[in-house]
Amino acid sequence: MTQFLQDYEQPAARRRHPVRTTAVVLLVLLLTVALVAGGYLWSLARSFDSGTTTIENALPADSPLKDPRAGKSQNILLIGTDERDPGSEASRSDTMMLVHIPGDRSTAYVMSIMRDTWTDIPGYGEQKINAAMALGGVPLAVDAVQTMFDAPIDHVAIIDFEGFKGLTDALGGVDVNNPVPFSSSIADDYFPAGVVSLDGDSALNYVRERHAFAEGDYQRVRNQQTFISGLVSSALSKETLLNPVKISRSVSEISPYLSVDEGLNAAAAGQLAFSLRNVRGGNIEMFTLPTLGAGTSSDGQSIVVKDAAAIADIAEALDTDAMGEYLAATNRG
Repeated sequence: MTQFLQDYEQPAARRRHPVRTTAVVLLVLLLTVALVAGGYLWSLARSFDSGTTTIENALPADSPLKDPRAGKSQNILLIGTDERDPGSEASRSDTMMLVHIPGDRSTAYVMSIMRDTWTDIPGYGEQKINAAMALGGVPLAVDAVQTMFDAPIDHVAIIDFEGFKGLTDALGGVDVNNPVPFSSSIADDYFPAGVVSLDGDSALNYVRERHAFAEGDYQRVRNQQTFISGLVSSALSKETLLNPVKISRSVSEISPYLSVDEGLNAAAAGQLAFSLRNVRGGNIEMFTLPTLGAGTSSDGQSIVVKDAAAIADIAEALDTDAMGEYLAATNRG
C-alpha cells in the first residue's frame, strides 16, 4: 500500500468543474476511509485524480517559512466559494476553515474563520477576509490566512455544494445533534432540536442557513461544525469502513466537486490519510477563531472584529504544534 502511494503517478490532464460554497473536512477523511478499508486504493486514487480539479499556483511562492518547532504538522485550508469557478476573481469565500494536523497524527483541529473577519489582505490593506478571493483568487485567500497567523499553508481545497450533497447521500444520510431548532429560509425544511437525520438536500439547507438566527453567521458556523461531527462519525463508522461499495461511491461523488492545489494528488492525500488511520470522530476538535464581536469599519461596512491576542496565541500554537495545549488552556476544545 505504501509502495503504491510512492509509485502512483498523477494524470497530467485536468478539467474544470463548478465550485460553489461550504467547506467540510472531506479531503483527508475520504482518503482515510479508503485506506482503512484497503483493497481498492488504486481505483479510488484514479477516481480521485481524474475527478478533481487542480488549482494552478494556489500556494504563494513567498509563503512564510515553517517554524522548526512545528515538526511534521500540516495546515490545510478548506474554502467554499460563491462562484462556480474557484479561480475566478469575482468570487468571495463563503466559508473558510483551517485544519491543523499535528505531527503525531493523533487528531485534527478544525478552526472556522468568520467570513466577515476584518483583517489585512496583502496588497489591499484591511478588508473582510472573504474579499481576498475577489481581489486575487485562491492564492490571495491563502496569503491572507498565512499573513494572519504568520504560518504556511501546506495545502488548499475547495468544495462545491453538489459534491457535498452527493457525499451525504452516498453515506446513506448523516445524523446531527441539532442544538437550536429552526425553519429554513431557503426551502420548506424544519430542523427540531435534538437528533435529526439529514439527506443531501436537507444537509445543504442545514449548513447554509443564517437568516433564521439572531446571531446569523455565528450560528451557521456552529451548525456547520455540528454537521461535520455527524459526517465524520458516519464516514468512519464500521458500516462504512466495511462497505467497499459505499466507500467507492463516496469518493466518486465528491471528487468531481473538489478543487485542490497542485501538490494534493491522490498519492499525497493518501499518504496523509494513512498516517491518520487511527483518527475517529471523537478525536477531531472543532472551534471558531475567537473574535471581539461585530463592529463597523471606517468605510461603514458591518464586520467581525478580530481578536489580535487570540490570533497571536493560535499563531504560536501553529508554530509549536501545540494546538491541543492552546485549546485546553482556553477551554475552547
